[in-house]
Amino acid sequence: METTKILIGYAIYLPVALFLTYYVSRTLFKNSKVYMLDIFKGREEIANATNKLFETGFYLLNLGFALMILEMNMYQDSYQLLIEKLSYKIGGFTIYLGIMLFLNLYFFFRGKRKASETKVEERIVFNG
Repeated sequence: METTKILIGYAIYLPVALFLTYYVSRTLFKNSKVYMLDIFKGREEIANATNKLFETGFYLLNLGFALMILEMNMYQDSYQLLIEKLSYKIGGFTIYLGIMLFLNLYFFFRGKRKASETKVEERIVFNG
């Protein structure tokens, strides 16, 4: 019976982790195009390529972490324990995804700030 509950846990955890990763990635990288275009001064080709590389890295990191924490040991035969383990794993993974989201936003804002500083320096040199 323990094996059945572990398989049920995997059958619940994996789709949830995959969906959360997909949803956060899609939302983040769909909306980050604006920042990339600003950072790369409107050069759409390099902005899209960089955004796609960030997205690929995001998927690799998050799916790798989701799979790394997949292990479920159940020493008791109870659905309560299964639900508690699932909530801990899914909750922990969701917190991790949130941290990764904010880390990516930090890099986007940092790149935007650097691009703005460069524009100001170029105007000073050009007008100076």
